Parts: sequence; C-alpha cells; structure tokens
Amino acid sequence: MILTALADYYERRCQEEESEMPLSGFSRQKIHFALNLAPDGALAGVLDLRRQDGKKLVPAELVVPEAVKRSVGIAANFLWDNTGYVLGADEKGKPERSAKTFEAFKALCHEIGDGLDDAGMAAVLRFLDAWNPADAPGLPHWEDMAKAANLVFRLEGERRFVHERPAVREAWLRRRAAASTGPRGMCLVTGRDAPLARLHPSIKGVRDAQSSGASLVSFNQESFTSYAKEQSYNAPVGEPAAFAYATALNHLLRKGSRQRVQIGDATTVFWTERPSQVETFMGQVLDPESGDGLTDALRLRLFLEAIRDGKKPDFDETEYDNGFYVLGLAPNASRLSVRFWHRDTVEGACGTVGRHFADLRLERTWDNEPEFPGMWRLLREISPQNDLKNVNPALAGAFMRAILAGQPYPAGLPAAVIGRIRADQTVDYLRAAMLKAYLVRNARKEVSVSLDSASPDIGYRLGRLFAVLEKAQQEAIPGANTTIRDRYYGSASATPASVFPQLMRLAQHHIEKAEYGLVSDRRIEEILDGIQAFPKHLNLDEQGMFALGYYHQRRENYKKTGKTEGEA
Repeated sequence: MILTALADYYERRCQEEESEMPLSGFSRQKIHFALNLAPDGALAGVLDLRRQDGKKLVPAELVVPEAVKRSVGIAANFLWDNTGYVLGADEKGKPERSAKTFEAFKALCHEIGDGLDDAGMAAVLRFLDAWNPADAPGLPHWEDMAKAANLVFRLEGERRFVHERPAVREAWLRRRAAASTGPRGMCLVTGRDAPLARLHPSIKGVRDAQSSGASLVSFNQESFTSYAKEQSYNAPVGEPAAFAYATALNHLLRKGSRQRVQIGDATTVFWTERPSQVETFMGQVLDPESGDGLTDALRLRLFLEAIRDGKKPDFDETEYDNGFYVLGLAPNASRLSVRFWHRDTVEGACGTVGRHFADLRLERTWDNEPEFPGMWRLLREISPQNDLKNVNPALAGAFMRAILAGQPYPAGLPAAVIGRIRADQTVDYLRAAMLKAYLVRNARKEVSVSLDSASPDIGYRLGRLFAVLEKAQQEAIPGANTTIRDRYYGSASATPASVFPQLMRLAQHHIEKAEYGLVSDRRIEEILDGIQAFPKHLNLDEQGMFALGYYHQRRENYKKTGKTEGEA
C-alpha cells in the first residue's frame, strides 16, 4: 500500500507542468563541481556549482543518470560521480582502490559513448584517456573536491551539462534497457508484468540514517529466503515501480521540502492523492511554528482555529474527499523502518487534528506561548534534558497515530509528563495541556480551559490547595530560595495524607505574616469545603488532575494579586 501510494504520487507529479520529478533512468543528486572541457578534451577549468545557504556552501541538485546501488564493490555512475571515480584521486588514503574506480568509470563511459556522434561525449572520452590522477591535487578547489564531492562534465561555451545532451541521454537509456536481464513477473505495485528489481534504489534524507542512503525494501540473509526467492524477489516489484516510489520518496525527503517534518526519531512525510493546498500546509499544522512569513502565519491561524472549533476550513469542496497520506520513517542500520503509516481523507485529517488541538486547549501562562503547539514542542516537554533524541520512539509514534487517527493517546503519556514534572518540579503550560488532552480523551473527564472552582474532583481540589499554600508561603517569605513545591510536590500529588496535614500547620504561620493572608485563608476554606479527608494515595489520572488544579490555581493567584511569578 505504501509503495503504491508513492508510485501514484510520482505519476501525478510527472504529469504536472514544470515537474521536478526525474524521468525513469535518472535521479536527482547533489553535485558540487563541474569539469569544463574544451572540444579536444583539455580541462579548461573547474566550475563551483555550490551556493551559499547561511554560513554553509551547499551543492546543487541536478538530474543525472540514475545512481548505481553500491555496497562494498566497485560500481561507477555514468558521467557523474565522486573524485575517486571521475579523477582517480581522493583523500581516503587508498590509491590502489582509487585507480580501480577510475578505470571502472572510464570503461563505463567508453562502453556507452564509443561511436556516439556527440561532441560533448567525445570531449569526455578524450579527457579520461589523457588524464593523470597524480595531477588532481593541483586542481582549483581540490581541498573541497577531495571530500567526497560529486563531479559532472560540461563542454566549454555551453550551459547544459554533457549528461543532458539528447544523444547522450538516449545512449544511456538504451544501455540501461539492455542491461535489464533479470527475471520478469507480476509487480505487486502495478499488477502488471515487468522486469523485477533485484535491488531497490536508496532512500536519502531520513535523519540519522546512512548518508549514502538506506533501503526501504531489502532482503540480504538466507533466513529471508522464501519459496527459493532471494533478495528483493521476495517482494516482487517491477523496476519502473521501484524507480517511481523511490524517486517520489526522495523528492518528499529532500532538503527544504515543505512536506517533511521531524517527529521524534521519525522523519515524517505527507502528500495527497490529488493536488491540494493541504499538501504543503500540513507540515505547519503538525508543527505550526515552521511557518514561512506573516502571510503563512495568518492563514495558518485561521485554518487551525476553524478545525479546532469543529468548522470546515475555507477549502474548495472537492478537496474534502481527497486522499491524504502520512508516512513516518526511522533509521535501522542500513535499512529504514516504517514507524507509522496513516491514510485518510483531507476532511478526516482536518477533523482529527482539530480535535487534538481542542483537547489540548488550555489557558496559557504567557501570551508568547504557542496556542497550537507543534509535535516537537510537546515531545520535548516529556524528554529528559529537553532533548528530542531522548524521546521514547514508541511513545512518539503512538502519539502521532493518536493525533492523525483520532485514537486514544498512548497510555504512557501521563506517566511521562508526570515523571518530568517530578524531575524538575515544574508544571508548565505544555505539560498541563498534554495532561488535559489525555484526561479528556482517554479518561472521559471534564476539564475546563481555565480555573473551575466548582469542580468536585479530589485530585483537582488538592492541586488547587497546594498552589494556595505555596502562594501563602511566598507572600510570607518573599525571595525564599525554595518553596513547598520544591520539597513536597511529588509526595503531595501521590500520597496527600502523608504531607497535607503538615503543610496545613505551616500555612497558619504563613497566613499570619502574608500581605494577602486573609485572601489565602478564605480560598483554603473554600477548597477544603469539598474535601472530607486527605486520601492516602492518588492514581495516575488523579495525579494528572492534581497537576491541572495546581496549574489553574497558580495562574489565578497571580491574576488576583496583579504580580508576576518573578515578582513573587
């Protein structure tokens, strides 16, 4: 299903005007330099194709003849490759291997280009026949070129590269078609008879995967053999379909793609069955802080407000039944694992994402806090040291599925949030919002956006009481280095009966000294009116309500006094 959806996306994009999709037999690769050749094959210069991106120089992305699949052997690309293949020299410290890779590159160019009536191809062959790898260190930009830079060729006085010349392209496609000698069979993607791909193209752009690319479909051990079918013949996919799905996925994963976001360890891409504005919009929905300018920010806010309130966004009616796909990929050695796969309609995706933001909705502490927090902001709040690399991958994947499919949030979410609250004694807006969302969706509890003084929930009332007692202490002892939150929050939220009697005795002394002591005394009385006895234990859901009661009451405390938390 995943490969079919990607192959269909490739076919759809190929039919668009000015399509960026390379045709079969070609691929988009990072190219750093071009060797400028005279018609007689003499090297006229080295062209730097890199461009400035911030403080870095990044390579150009060019459509070149399709890359070969390499493991540890020697296999050359046609008319482009790294310096070890094109020039027979690099900084890897293996001159014998570099000599072999250069000979392989030259042999492939002669195999395809000999007898071809093309001035560009003839210049390349003359250059390769006359080139001495020992001269490479004297080339301009050699220090940068030797660091695994990819090179192409260009004929002096022309703008196009040699591999783009019509006669050269046709020669490459003829050779590629003749080289397809593998078995034929029914393709699982298209259902048509086709030559089957022995090796699938590499996928690049997944964070922490191999930089040279990783495989989405591969079999390389005898234990994977089934009915005498080895390697990728175990999952027979035709060569055209394998090229289509890999090209589409690499396009979605490319640098700067607006259809890619990072969710924990999963590099996530999304697309639609037919052209849709949601296709480039959903990245900002999953991460609303990745907007591009004021126009996007205003348009995004109107969209998010609409779906959160259960309204239809201002889209064309034909978009609502448009297929919507989300794929999350994580690195797994030289392979890729599918962290999650979700398909829906645009209307369904808007509904489930809107429900997620409605469940999260909570009164913010500060105006600059995100009203529609992105996934990475939420996951960072539950990761040790606030580092996304420490997020539990299974939890991140389950969280993403819950958002997209409208399913219950993962059972481990409240434990992760409460664990972080206990670790640093902080109940902030995002943590409280996640607890609210979990309790509303999973536990079916009624939790208000702001303070609910009428709530009878014991956990919520105890959280409010703890916030009032903390406020009384702060008013009585301004500038105290530690508060009852630093010493007692964990035990108060888990075993109230062991802590609150002592805190109540301390509170009497604090109220007598505090500037707003009478206010605190009345509020304590109001909260205690709904508590018959302090329970010995609070379960996880009750601890979540404790955190929400504490968060709401704390906000209310500073509203009433007109002071900020820093001033207190």
